[in-house]
Amino acid sequence: MTDCEAKVLEACEKFSSAIYAWSILPNHYHVLLKTEQIDSLRKELGLFHGRSSFRWNKEDDRRGRKVWHNCFERAIKSERHFYASLNYVLHNAVFHGYVENWQDWEWSNAREYLIQTGKEEASRIWLEYPILDYGKKWDIF
Repeated sequence: MTDCEAKVLEACEKFSSAIYAWSILPNHYHVLLKTEQIDSLRKELGLFHGRSSFRWNKEDDRRGRKVWHNCFERAIKSERHFYASLNYVLHNAVFHGYVENWQDWEWSNAREYLIQTGKEEASRIWLEYPILDYGKKWDIF
């Protein structure tokens, strides 16, 4: 997953002014970022999706298999929307059952976020902006 992580973050860094949260899972990823170049970012990620699916299908001898299913963006509409999205992204590995604690998932910036924000403030944000059913049907495959 390290190559996937590097390529996704490289594309995001190239076309964004800030990356707030990210999480790379075995079959999908989430990134919360700020960009004025969404079309360029989508194009760059599309190139990565094409190259990686071609390579992975060749490695697995599964020509034509669909690897990436959706790519979409949502404009952040409020502070509540931002922090609920941040919590959703950082908690995604827990949601999918990969870890019990979000900071244990090594393919995210959860540990970095916790260090920068502090445990007390991160807990406050988690409680004040719960994810509840937020994004419930986004990444069910």
